[in-house]
Amino acid sequence: MHQDFIRKITSYFPVIFELLVRLRINYDFKVYLFAMTLNPTFLKLIKAPALLAIISFVLYWVMAYDLERTNTLKLLSIYTTVFLLFYLLIQYTKHNLKLLTWLAFGFRAIFILAIPNLSQDFYRFIWDGRMILEGFNPYLYTPESFITSNQFPVAQAQELYNGMGELNGSHFTNYPPLNQLCFAIAALFASKSILYSATVMRLIIIAADFGTLYFGKKLLKKLNLSEHNIFWYILNPFIIIELTGNLHFEGVMIFFLIWSLYLLHSGKWKWAAVILACSISVKLIPLMFLPLFYQWFVKNDSSLKSGIVRLLSFYSIVGGSILILFLPFFDTQFISNYSKTVGLWFNNFEFNASIYYLAREIGYLFRGYNEIAVIGKILPVIVILYILIVTFFRKNKSTRQLISAMLFTISIYLFFSTTVHPWYIAMPLVLAVFTNYKFPILWSLAVVLSYLAYTNKDNTENLWVIAIEYCIVYAYFIYEVRFKKSGLATNQLQG
Repeated sequence: MHQDFIRKITSYFPVIFELLVRLRINYDFKVYLFAMTLNPTFLKLIKAPALLAIISFVLYWVMAYDLERTNTLKLLSIYTTVFLLFYLLIQYTKHNLKLLTWLAFGFRAIFILAIPNLSQDFYRFIWDGRMILEGFNPYLYTPESFITSNQFPVAQAQELYNGMGELNGSHFTNYPPLNQLCFAIAALFASKSILYSATVMRLIIIAADFGTLYFGKKLLKKLNLSEHNIFWYILNPFIIIELTGNLHFEGVMIFFLIWSLYLLHSGKWKWAAVILACSISVKLIPLMFLPLFYQWFVKNDSSLKSGIVRLLSFYSIVGGSILILFLPFFDTQFISNYSKTVGLWFNNFEFNASIYYLAREIGYLFRGYNEIAVIGKILPVIVILYILIVTFFRKNKSTRQLISAMLFTISIYLFFSTTVHPWYIAMPLVLAVFTNYKFPILWSLAVVLSYLAYTNKDNTENLWVIAIEYCIVYAYFIYEVRFKKSGLATNQLQG
């Protein structure tokens, strides 16, 4: 079986080699790689997973050190190839968790000394961290306010401002306190080097991913599910590239969320509340899950009164913990600045949206101009109504049902959002691991199409490309909802 598979895989090697040449990947090892594919002795000695891993290592290296996001042909080619290899690796080595773990670590290690090439947000992360180290409250000042007045409060201030761009630099920071702590740690260990600051933050994100691996496997085991399912998240190229590579801290938020769910399932709901607060204090997204805990506490308790008391206690611990974490940054101006910045995501920014873009086009027909000021207020109301319906009318008594409800809540939120950056898909992707739904895995592949917006100087989107992305996602989403109504992982997640 392995010999047949090896022959099948290696038959594609000349094509891959030609692709590398066409993409101008001029590295010495490409010749060596091609020579190996023609060596019968090599093919007999090496197993299929090793071949897949070798090609993946090469492509990840190219992704980390020889790619510009404006070169979308190269990006799409490498991303889709490495995604196929990821799928095959899971299929052929899913019973070898140790090997999958080493591969997950090895692929991430490739990016250690890389400067993110698909996102510029990390410049703002470094700025905020160094501001804290210099004694400034990052929530009270914009980078633009310093640069325009010719003040440079942190090392490499002008370079950081140029890197983050005027749009980012003109707004107050919207990153919660535990996220700011990660930035400050990077500043503490690398206060004068952008590369070293990025490396420190990357190590934090990698550590969080392996925390997710640890608690994810334990939770899957407690739910009587296959532990290898967690690798649909941990080994996913989307996670490796967007979180480890591009330094997005969704991975840290997810680590705390999965840890919290594990504690909750284990009956340690008080500690689960504290850890959930930590997740919210990295990114605010998990706030929308709070109503979903209603049935888990109230319906699972023999007494309605006792269940409500436990639920309110859970909410109190979460709220109190968040307040404590925000307390060091509190200022009379803080609330105003922070709320305005968060509000921008609903009323000003547009990127890779789906339902919103359809509503916007309808608005153009009737009024002739952009309707975000109106639509941006309506869509969140629809999401809130959906959350309330799921909270009170959908069964969320078990941990599996709760996670399934979370998956649908975050998915509906993203479907109705005005801005859906690629890394936002990390949350539905990890939740899908504990359910029988696979559409987030397909979404993590299709979302790469959103980077086609960077092929032009204005970063304008091609709505036909966005339509292709969401047609793929919605088609499979509807199929799964139609044929997997329970949403529970009663069957193991297969390939």
